[in-house]
This record gives sequence, C-alpha cells and structure tokens, in this order.
Amino acid sequence: MGKIFYIMGKSASGKDKIYSRLAGNKELDLKKLILYTTRPVRDGEKDGVQYYFTDERRLQEFETAGKVIESRAYNTVYGIWTYFTADDGQIDLNSGIGTLESFQKMKCYYGKESVIPVYIEVEDGERLIRAIRREQEQETPKYKELCRRFLADEEDFSEEKIKEADIQKRFVNDDLDLCVENIIKY
Repeated sequence: MGKIFYIMGKSASGKDKIYSRLAGNKELDLKKLILYTTRPVRDGEKDGVQYYFTDERRLQEFETAGKVIESRAYNTVYGIWTYFTADDGQIDLNSGIGTLESFQKMKCYYGKESVIPVYIEVEDGERLIRAIRREQEQETPKYKELCRRFLADEEDFSEEKIKEADIQKRFVNDDLDLCVENIIKY
C-alpha cells in the first residue's frame, strides 16, 4: 500500500514549486492529490492542476454523499472561500498539499501510518516578499487578502499546532534545490 506524502507550510513557502520538482522526479513516482476550492482562479492557474475550482453547490453535493474528508472555510476580504479534500476516486495514497488542519484530518481518515508530513518553512520576511511578488503578477492584485492570509498563518501554523500534529521533521526552503534534495533523501 502506498503513502500520502503531505506537503504543508505557510502561504508563499514554496509548496507548489517543491511539489512540481518532486513530481518531475521519475524515480519517486508521485501522483498529486488535487484539492478543491471555492476561491477564484488566480492568473496562471488551471482547473485540475493546482486545485479543482468549484462552487458551494458542488461542495454540498460531496457533503450530502458523505465524500468530504476534510474542509476548512476562510472568511476572506472577498467572502468565504472553502478548501476541501473529497473522496472522489483520485486518492490512491500518493501525495497532497495542504494545511496542518487538513493533514490531521487526512491522518484520521487514512491512518497515521499512511500519511507522512513534509513541513516546509521559510523565514517570515522572505515569505512576505514572495507573496507580494506573486500578487504583483496578478491582473488584479489582492493585497488585503494576502495580508489576511499572512496573519492567519501565524495562528494556523503555531508551534503548538505543529507539535499537536506530531511534525518531527522540517524542511527549510531558503534554497529550493537543496530543500528538494533534502526531501527526496527523507
């Protein structure tokens, strides 16, 4: 049976870039678990690649069918955005990207031994610079939401919650190549 290597970290820590590098490594044979979200698509994103972009109606359909593994809603400056993992047939114990909260729920659903944490860290100042640069590339930058996410991450990824999630190993992403190399060794 496979494992879910669950990549997580604060916003702008490089999770998607790290995953892209790992997925490109043929020896690892990873498959991506794609989460769902009701948030709008950012410039450059594609449905079914970063997320399945959906709406509240589809989320309700999954919930009614008992197929929502975990979900979390954020009261953003643009309204409520929900992110969720659905048991939609794509999960064959492989790889996913998410939050500490979703990691905990995945462990409960699939078993602690099947879900392996890959926690990414970046110094807060660098994360903020990366987030601003990413937002500047958008046709309509959403700086208020960037600030909300940045501040919410302090609580969502507090040391207490990291300890509660039993995260033993951390990967510092101040050098992307080295970070990916360390994850592969792990």
